[in-house]
Amino acid sequence: MSQSSEPSQSPTAEAAAEANAEAWVEIVRRQVRQLRFGVVQIVVHDSRVVQIDRTERTRLDGPGASVKGGGGL
Repeated sequence: MSQSSEPSQSPTAEAAAEANAEAWVEIVRRQVRQLRFGVVQIVVHDSRVVQIDRTERTRLDGPGASVKGGGGL
């Protein structure tokens, strides 16, 4: 008989876990869509997504170049 390392969950707990998974995936999608250059980082603790960080970069095209895609100062 095979034993799973994960405890069995009630149907309610499984539904909540599924809804949570859908929620963080949508958050990541939104963060990526809003990002031109940068990093979206997912932090996981105990197999659960607990934090999503977005770091945006401003790229310059060489010396004396203006900022791409943004307004001036």
